[in-house]
Amino acid sequence: MKSKTLKSITFLLLMFVAAPQLFAHALWIETKATGTKGKAQEISVYFGEFSDHDITPAAKWFSDLKDFSLVAISPSKKEIKLTATALENKYQAFFTPDEDGVYTIVMHHKVKDVYGTMVLDYNSSATVTVGNTAKGNEAAVNSNVISLFSKDVITAKQKTKVNVNALYEGKIAKEQKMKVIAPNGWEKELWSNENGEISFTPIWPGNYMVEFAYTEKAAGEHNGKKYDEIWKMATYLITVK
Repeated sequence: MKSKTLKSITFLLLMFVAAPQLFAHALWIETKATGTKGKAQEISVYFGEFSDHDITPAAKWFSDLKDFSLVAISPSKKEIKLTATALENKYQAFFTPDEDGVYTIVMHHKVKDVYGTMVLDYNSSATVTVGNTAKGNEAAVNSNVISLFSKDVITAKQKTKVNVNALYEGKIAKEQKMKVIAPNGWEKELWSNENGEISFTPIWPGNYMVEFAYTEKAAGEHNGKKYDEIWKMATYLITVK
């Protein structure tokens, strides 16, 4: 009996130690910022730490993380469901643009297992611009409960201020902490203003990641297990020229 009790206590301690490490990681989308009508566009989904270039091999993703939903939303609001295939360090999907404007790529997944007393809810987005029009680049296109958006994503370039808006349940997320991560791993924490907006001036070219996490205090059951909070995270890719 003592052996079983000790094993149970050890398991619970490991669970609480492992859970912060799991939800400190992020799911994020990477793709080229521009696309061409009639040409396949590659979409990659990674799990790990963007700032450290620490990518978890696809075979080692925990729980049912691989069962994320991935959708490309066209400038005319047409939804294209994408099927991702596991590669060594990522999941890969393709779609072929057939309109000019901005396609929004949206990923979402609520993890099946409850970690400690926490539900993990991952959200990510990126955009692909086809042609020379901003049609479709709207915050409302992304219906995830937690999201990020920038009207400047199409024209983002070095030494030019980029504004990013944070949204939660479709409303502006004011006075919330965000993180901006540069291509070389440099990162900075910023707080959104009354309009749910942060701004930063990129120094280097390349892919920047903006992260927004929020923990909701809410009790309930998820797949038969009790929880008392839901950790929600949004990531957003901005390519700086």
